[in-house]
Amino acid sequence: MPRRIPWIALFACVLGVLPQRAWSHDMTFTQVVVTFDRPGTIAVKIDLDLTALLGSPEGYFALSAAAMDAQRKTIERLLPTITAGLQVHIGEPQLQLVLQSFTVPRLSAADFDDPGIDKFTTLNFIAVLPARRDPLTLVVPNTAQVAYPVAFTVQIPSAKISETTFMEEGTNESDPFDWAEAAPQPDSTPVAGAAAVSPTVAPPAPANSAELNVETMPWTRQLPMYLRLGFHHIVPEGTDHILFVLGLFFLGITWRKLLFQTSVFTVAHATTLFLSTYGIFSLPSKYVEPAIALSIAFIALENVFNPKLGPGRLAVVFCFGLIHGLGFASSLSEVPFPKHQFIVALLGFNFGVDFGQLFIIALAFLAVGWWRNRPWFRARIAIPCSLTIAAIGVFWAIQRLIFYYGRH
Repeated sequence: MPRRIPWIALFACVLGVLPQRAWSHDMTFTQVVVTFDRPGTIAVKIDLDLTALLGSPEGYFALSAAAMDAQRKTIERLLPTITAGLQVHIGEPQLQLVLQSFTVPRLSAADFDDPGIDKFTTLNFIAVLPARRDPLTLVVPNTAQVAYPVAFTVQIPSAKISETTFMEEGTNESDPFDWAEAAPQPDSTPVAGAAAVSPTVAPPAPANSAELNVETMPWTRQLPMYLRLGFHHIVPEGTDHILFVLGLFFLGITWRKLLFQTSVFTVAHATTLFLSTYGIFSLPSKYVEPAIALSIAFIALENVFNPKLGPGRLAVVFCFGLIHGLGFASSLSEVPFPKHQFIVALLGFNFGVDFGQLFIIALAFLAVGWWRNRPWFRARIAIPCSLTIAAIGVFWAIQRLIFYYGRH
């Protein structure tokens, strides 16, 4: 039946996400910061979630609760895998990273099992620069066990240089960074500990030795960086956001209805993102996560039982946008937003989110938009897809309520 093929295909794609434990805008990522702070060496800071490498949230919690010696042995066991997945190169040769200190997150067992909470372990390394002055690159093989995107920053404090790029999955090598002229020049003084072969644990490095510093970046570089981050937060990270946008889409496939709804939604989630980032208002994940799932179900069911665009629908979309904005803020708590140019970063991020929404809408148009004026479209495509989205929203809401409240 040719008429049934479009909605059957979309139904299957949407149903495929049902078994997953989906969470509001679950923004996982990895940070690698390289700092040319002393002649002849570099400092490398890596922030990453070790859940996958340790096999489970329970294993990660066990690491955090262990004694320092046990933590050090576990970290040293994981180092070959970590440095093989995040390779710092000067030209062709890979630099040998020597561990100086590490910090594991101090969280409860429940927090380690909560995808809405960031669980970064920080590893501080130094590496000896070779005599050659070739450009610096970060290589991330396809086999790397890291969360994407990888935020790669190169800093030269003495020259007031800080450049950040986001490497998406499938990007195996960063753009080369020419550091030779701006970095501190080498001298004949050896650097203690830099030639060590095996990893060591030394006193923690200064807190500001290698941070992702967006404050020093000009707005012309901040804007595209946050545009990409916002887009990535929808495609492919924002599964529940994608379903919500599809719920808006199936109310009625006209550009007027979509424009009104998505504009109201964007203004709402930008508002709460702004308020939460400045610490004015926020809510715990245990309230936000189930509410977002229920918002997906509500919008989809309204498509079936009250398929009209009016002030009531727009008010509902605005309220749900406020909730989704809190989900954005929760997952972006570890992403550095500048204070002095916050508006530029916020606009860039939200425009990136809008582009992600438009991308999803364009794909939906390509899939089923050709039949939108057919008399059977609503009965055979819009209603079945809306009911499927509603079922997923209810499933996720129950799943999240059980997760947050069922263990107490």
